[in-house]
Amino acid sequence: MDYRLRPIGRTCAASGEPLPPGSRCVSALVERDGELVRLDFAEAHWSGPPEGTIGHWRSRASDAGAPGSQPLDPDSLMEHFERLCEEDVPATEKLRYVLALLLLQKKRLKLEGSRTIDDDDWFELIGTRAEGPFLIRDQQLNAAEIEELQQRLTTIPNDECRSPNDE
Repeated sequence: MDYRLRPIGRTCAASGEPLPPGSRCVSALVERDGELVRLDFAEAHWSGPPEGTIGHWRSRASDAGAPGSQPLDPDSLMEHFERLCEEDVPATEKLRYVLALLLLQKKRLKLEGSRTIDDDDWFELIGTRAEGPFLIRDQQLNAAEIEELQQRLTTIPNDECRSPNDE
């Protein structure tokens, strides 16, 4: 399966109001009619995950022209994700999950299927260049965990995950 998800939207999915650059918002990956759809909500209008939600995370609405808003390089992110998977450290399991969602969005990973093991849902993923397979447990992230993971993602060196064409 190949998924194409749009970047963060400019309007709130609940209210239709604009998401000002830098404002806090919540994004949800939702399955609708067999397709994955990204919905973005102003934090004030977030009332919990919509029906069919696969994952959700907190972020800030971006300003496309702002410094530091360069796109992340999917191949470098994939290398980082593979390193985390090889290390298989329980402390990085949630970070691997967030990176997997990002790599699905960037079409660098494909969802091959899912399964339930001991009452936990797992995603079976494969890289578009035959990396993997990867088995990633679905995480139930709270706001504090999401905030911490976002901070950890921003500490990945820029030259490690930025596209070389962006300089």
